[in-house]
Amino acid sequence: MSTTRTVSGGFGALPSGEALPWSRNDALVAVGAAVVDLISFTLGSHVEQGYVPMAGCVLLVVSALPLLARRRAPVLTLAVVLLFVLVLCLVVPVTPGFNATAVVALYTVVRLRSAAVAAVALLAAVTVPLAGALSWPSLVEVLGSGSAGVLVVVAGAVVNHWQRDAEANRQLLADRAVADERRRIARELHDIVAHHITTMQLMAGGARANLARDPEVARDALVTLEGSGRMALREMRQLLDVLRAGDAPEETDAPAAPQPGVGDLERIVAESCRAGLPTALDVGGEERPLPPSVGLTVFRIVQEALTNARKYAGEARASVRLTYEPDGLAVEVSDDGAGFGSGSGSGSGSGSGYGLVGMRERVVLHGGTLQVGPVDGGGFRVSARLPLKADAGALR
Repeated sequence: MSTTRTVSGGFGALPSGEALPWSRNDALVAVGAAVVDLISFTLGSHVEQGYVPMAGCVLLVVSALPLLARRRAPVLTLAVVLLFVLVLCLVVPVTPGFNATAVVALYTVVRLRSAAVAAVALLAAVTVPLAGALSWPSLVEVLGSGSAGVLVVVAGAVVNHWQRDAEANRQLLADRAVADERRRIARELHDIVAHHITTMQLMAGGARANLARDPEVARDALVTLEGSGRMALREMRQLLDVLRAGDAPEETDAPAAPQPGVGDLERIVAESCRAGLPTALDVGGEERPLPPSVGLTVFRIVQEALTNARKYAGEARASVRLTYEPDGLAVEVSDDGAGFGSGSGSGSGSGSGYGLVGMRERVVLHGGTLQVGPVDGGGFRVSARLPLKADAGALR
């Protein structure tokens, strides 16, 4: 049986074309370097020669094209750029020195390669333009070219150091988020186990009270007690898995109310619509009871994905699809908004958001898989699959 409960209209994804071998930023950098070099060359030629050699303009534009490949092959890019600089110095009477294209190429080598490679690149970037001069370079030209090269190398080294510190700090925050999420999961699973134990206590009392007067009622109570005991044992094992890292318990009072599950999806979808994000809910497959911990995991995934979509997707629509499979449960939340890729949560990258860390922890706990990422044509998708055993039904 498949049911669809639509809170708002659905949407489709647009097909995407072939990805270019360079990024938009690489193209902008190449164009910017070419424009800066052309302006500098034009002004210098007017002052020194009274005209602008067209051959020099063509060489400057062509020399900026290798910057499109600077991230994939930084050393080769610098070598090609310096070759064009050498040809420019030999063909056109220009003052030797660093141009913007050579600065970008050298900076990229410093950022992406080792210190030894950067030192050789600096030496080459300083000497090649001077070697192409028609006359012996003056001391001022040598010092100017060398100072410019050293400045570029220092800037790249500083940025590398800052990036390493930022990455270490990000990893620290991510580890802390994982630890906090594990404690939260442990509390929620504890609530579920406590709920089953309470049920077992009530059923045991009812069976004892009706054992002599109504054996059939006592039998039903014992059957419920047995099922609740199995479920509590399963949840307790999962609780121990969560605590395997030995995290210290958080001093927070556990909530007394039962945790939410798939039955609450309509509520949070309706809340999402009221908050300004039109959302559709679709339930496919043969619906059946789920273990409370699985229902809670699904609820948290949908809740976090829709929350992030409202934060980052902008003017968009969202879709929630829950599919009951013979041996598992699949949940997918997608939107057609701007996405993480343009700003960085669910609806919207890459996976460094701490909400995504929490989702992954929950899914891994159940032995499932989680996929997050942009959608072809725009938008963002969070997709998870949780395996279920044949007898993994929840008590009604």
